[in-house]
Amino acid sequence: MSPETIELMLAFAIGFAVAGMVATGYQAIMRRPASFRLLRRGPAPSTFAAVPVLAFAAPFIIVRDALRRRRTRRMPSDALLFLSIAASFWSMMSGTVVVMAVEALERFVA
Repeated sequence: MSPETIELMLAFAIGFAVAGMVATGYQAIMRRPASFRLLRRGPAPSTFAAVPVLAFAAPFIIVRDALRRRRTRRMPSDALLFLSIAASFWSMMSGTVVVMAVEALERFVA
């Protein structure tokens, strides 16, 4: 495997791990699961505060909701596949952001 492939796989894993941590942290603090419904409240400070949380928790939320829908209602397999691909891409991008932030912080501290 090429180094770029390994780097992308690690970014995916880090992104999904961070998504799980953010979603679980939100649920522990707010006593309800994170959801995209947080954006429906209109222009309010809480809506703007929810954007960074949802930006990093989105892959976890997408997969959780897709699997829940698949169990309760007969969701087509191609829809589940599309949602999994979207969550994977989002996870890889947020993992890349996390890795870049850690590298920048490392340079700043050293």
